[in-house]
Amino acid sequence: MNSFSALIRTASHEQHTEAETSAFMTDLLGGRLGVAAYARYTEQLWFVYEALESGAGRLAADPVAGPFIRPELLRLPALERDLAHLRGAGWRAGLSALPATRAYADRVRACAERWPGGYVAHHYTRYLGDLSGGQIIRDRAERTWGFARKGDGVRFYVFEGLSNPAAFKRSYRELLDAIAVDDLEKQRMVAECKRAFALNTAVFRALGEEFPLSA
Repeated sequence: MNSFSALIRTASHEQHTEAETSAFMTDLLGGRLGVAAYARYTEQLWFVYEALESGAGRLAADPVAGPFIRPELLRLPALERDLAHLRGAGWRAGLSALPATRAYADRVRACAERWPGGYVAHHYTRYLGDLSGGQIIRDRAERTWGFARKGDGVRFYVFEGLSNPAAFKRSYRELLDAIAVDDLEKQRMVAECKRAFALNTAVFRALGEEFPLSA
């Protein structure tokens, strides 16, 4: 019997690759887009994490989602520092979500309010992604736009509360394997995980339309 963490990882592999290889992300990581595109992407992340984290407190005691709620993961304060650095002190006034971002954030919020298993699927795709591929983005952003190493502009990618990210990821997968749900619910969670990647890819597509590279 395959472990649930392996199942969820394998099931979403295709969507994960699609998100990582989107034209926008490829252009951004390739240094072909300006810092304005990076700032716009960071702004979209704010809406998703606001939905993910504003409901976290309510779920702390939930038997399914509760074990995953960890204060050292919270990204909103770091995102807000990055946005202040990228956009200036009045960044909140100019904050706007793309329609694709709003759809993504709305889905996360709905799961946070009504479906703990679905919330865990979104939690997993975001935070484990940030701890993995997110580190590549941080490294490229520092080199491309000259941000201080692990400083303002890239704080979102810096998990200061995790001394050993590799060990944390292992313990996270152990939590997934021990999750108190039946097989049908696990299947629903895998499907939600795929949906999370699709929603994320739609945001990349919309950003790609907003920041097309001149041919």
